[in-house]
Amino acid sequence: MKHGLTIVLALSMSLGFLQPGHGQPLQVEPPEPVISVPMGGSCQLNCSLSCTDGMVALVKWHGLDITQGAVQSSPGISVLSVHEATLSATGTRRCVGSCGARSFQHSVQILVYAFPDQLAVSPTALVPGQSQEVSCTAHNVTPVGPDTLFFTLLLGGQELEGVQALGREEEEEDLQEAEGPLFQVTERWWVPALAISTLPALLCRATMRLPGLEQSHCRAFPAPGPEVVQPPTAPWVGSLVLGLLLLAMLTYCLWKHWRTQAEEHTHLPAPLRLLPLPE
Repeated sequence: MKHGLTIVLALSMSLGFLQPGHGQPLQVEPPEPVISVPMGGSCQLNCSLSCTDGMVALVKWHGLDITQGAVQSSPGISVLSVHEATLSATGTRRCVGSCGARSFQHSVQILVYAFPDQLAVSPTALVPGQSQEVSCTAHNVTPVGPDTLFFTLLLGGQELEGVQALGREEEEEDLQEAEGPLFQVTERWWVPALAISTLPALLCRATMRLPGLEQSHCRAFPAPGPEVVQPPTAPWVGSLVLGLLLLAMLTYCLWKHWRTQAEEHTHLPAPLRLLPLPE
């Protein structure tokens, strides 16, 4: 037991949480060990140290791609700024401080993620009352682990039950301007037949969950319109309608011919009358 406690104390001292001598542990803001930053976004990490007995605390950030302009240090404090974060900014940063001969350090991981609202759903039209395969694709995302990015089908605002997961596909996007790999992730399901005439809103919800972050995007499947049901028509009905139309046309032609003949016999030209000549 005593040996185990010695190991714990030694590990704590090496990480900077406990240090003998003058000074307090490093104070880092924000204090989380992992900081999630959206691609193109920014963050700022402050690291400070106080020394006793009038000693001057020296503090500075170290790590990946830290340029001179990204770190501003002065006695007792160092500020790390990340602007317009790219995927290459993902990595561990260490704040190192000292009070005389005693040193301290604290590590923070910066995680740059990409999760734009670029969901696509398939099919373009659902068929009510018919089992069918549906899919949802998130474009230009990273990271894409199943515990980081996951999909859900929602029907009427509730998670749809009874669906069968058909699998997940991950494919790297072909983007030459990107400074790191972005992916498109597709989730597929087999949805059983829904015994209703029209479907309510069926949604795909994609959620990214990272340390200190949970963000979701939704996209609706196109809703089908109401079906117009035509009454069944017997085969002889069409023939009957066509026969009646032909009979009506024949009757009209005979009537028009008879009327023309009658007008020719009843309306004879009037006799000519001689007008008197003027005197």
